[in-house]
Amino acid sequence: MSTPHIEAAPGSIADTVLLPGDPLRARHIAQTLLDGAIQVTARRNMLGFTGDYRGRRISVMGSGMGIASTAIYATELIRVYGVRRLIRVGTCGGIGDAALGEVLLAQSASTDSRFNRHAFGDLDLAACADFGLLQSAASAAARLGIAARVSAVFSTDTFYDEAAGRLELLRRHGIRGVEMEAAGLYGLAMREGVQALAILTVSDHLDHDAHLSADDREQGLGRMAQLALECALAA
Repeated sequence: MSTPHIEAAPGSIADTVLLPGDPLRARHIAQTLLDGAIQVTARRNMLGFTGDYRGRRISVMGSGMGIASTAIYATELIRVYGVRRLIRVGTCGGIGDAALGEVLLAQSASTDSRFNRHAFGDLDLAACADFGLLQSAASAAARLGIAARVSAVFSTDTFYDEAAGRLELLRRHGIRGVEMEAAGLYGLAMREGVQALAILTVSDHLDHDAHLSADDREQGLGRMAQLALECALAA
């Protein structure tokens, strides 16, 4: 049952998967927040684990950087392993009034990628999160006292050399976070009929060249992962 990119045995991946970009972050989440976590895949060093969170079976697996890599893993998880719920947990650059350390619940994701256009007849797809997951995450954040905000984000294909004037354009449209995966994940989930949500910690501010310290980044990522797990429980 393995795929070109995942070597997990049949039934070893839960129907809910957290997707951090970094496989080492996946291992950290599994070791610190899941009970009885076991490694289920390591093909291409993209680590994946399955364990329990408050009695719910959940997997966590790295997805790599960018829409293309995330889409490969998400597609195989959905079509081969029967995953029905994908929650991206990662970082983003903040713009406008986004605050360092704030958690953004990505309601929608605009993009400069053509990934969704290729599958949507060269039209513009409104790439949106699943409302049930979004609502669950917002409720869990309020319950846990985590500063989280529902917001629009922008998924870019370029990490360096951003187009001139782009940040001002994004600010004018109320976009508060820039990252590299959510739009592709949302488009894919919509086509495959599964649920998806991106939960993002503002680790850097693109307007002010400000950055979280290493300790604050670690604490923020921990809170975000816990929020994702609580969201999964309610789904």
